[in-house]
Parts: sequence; structure tokens; C-alpha cells
Amino acid sequence: MRIDVLTLFPGIFEGYLSESILEDAIERGLLEVNLYDMRQWARDKHNTMDDRPFGGGPGMVLKVDRVVPCVEEVQTYAERPGRVVMLTPQGRLLTQRVVEELASEERLILLCGRYEGFDQRIVDILRPDEISIGDYVLNGGEVAAAVIVDSVMRLIPGVLGDEASAVVDSFSSGNRLLEEDQYTRPREYRGLRAPEILLSGDHGLVDKWREINRLEKTFARRPDLLDDKASDN
Repeated sequence: MRIDVLTLFPGIFEGYLSESILEDAIERGLLEVNLYDMRQWARDKHNTMDDRPFGGGPGMVLKVDRVVPCVEEVQTYAERPGRVVMLTPQGRLLTQRVVEELASEERLILLCGRYEGFDQRIVDILRPDEISIGDYVLNGGEVAAAVIVDSVMRLIPGVLGDEASAVVDSFSSGNRLLEEDQYTRPREYRGLRAPEILLSGDHGLVDKWREINRLEKTFARRPDLLDDKASDN
């Protein structure tokens, strides 16, 4: 999969892309991530990408005549133009189902907003998939773009050491329950013991315990997921 990130602050991603599973996926050619500084498409000596909003108001707005040419040119950098994703609090909420949808694409172009947002004509011309990672406001779309890269990456075949990990994760399609409690050595710590059933060697009992634990945890913490599960049936 190829992911192109268009941002005013590409340096935010440099450390993130050089760590852990993500770095390994890139080195093995399973994922390609390209960073583009949108200021390269500015036309003046000050590299201006924003301006005051018409009608007045606080903040600055990203300019249509800068962002649109940037996206259109980057689209030509590969055989497929890719799916343009605009990170904005006005977009549809990012869920695991949306992640799975994005992971099915061969190429994503992630457009990171800043300041008061985008000139509406950018949306009108590019018709991007507008996505929000939650009902709160960030300084820009870079953190949201990193969330998409991280969540999509896990679904690329070969990225995870155990392919089953992505299947049983909380919120994955077909699994609307939270994951069960996890334990490892030591068996006891500060008077707290791991459940004996997990050490029994009886896989049937272990599977049953995990199923019950998932249901109990979901009921206690996210009962809305159980309502969604019931509505799917």
C-alpha cells in the first residue's frame, strides 16, 4: 500500500515513521509512506498557504489555489490517483469498519488541515473522504493522519507477526466485543494472581473464560457495542 501525506509540518512524522512495526513494514516494502510539504506549492516568497476568512472571524483558512494544485500534482506521482482523505473534525467518525475500508485501497492521500480549516472550495473540487478521529479539536490533522496510518498498517498482510492479532482486536468486523484481560509472568505479583484457568492447559475452558470475560468487560465499559452487535443480527 502507498500512503502520501500532505502537510505543512512533515517533521512531525519523521520519528514516528522510523520506529517499531511501522519502520519494519516500510523496510520490507509492505508499506510506502511519502511526506510532502504543502508549502512547496506556495507561489510567493513567504510560502503563504493561508489567508484571512472572507466575512471576518478568528484564525486563518488554507487557500484553495495552493491546496488543490498540491493534491492534483501528487496524484500524478503514481499510476493510480488514490483516495483523498481529508482529516477534519467535520468528517465521518473513524471506526474499525472505516479502517478496514481504507485498508482495501491501494493508495491513500492524507490531507492534513491546520488553522481554522480548509477553504470550502477545496472540498467542492477534490471531493475527498472527510474523516474525523473523534469529537475534539486538534492543532492540525497530522496526529489524525498518524492514527490512520497506524490503524490501516495493521491490516496489511504480512505486517503483523501473528495475522490473527488484527482479526481478534477490539472493534474488528465480526468482533464487536472488547478484548479479554491478558496476563503473563509472574503468576503472582503484590498478592494478585493470574486466573488459574489460564494455566490449566484446557483450551476449551480457556476459550470459554475468554468469551465470558469479553462479554462482562464490554457490558461494564461499552454496553453500546452490545446494542450494535444485537442490531447486526
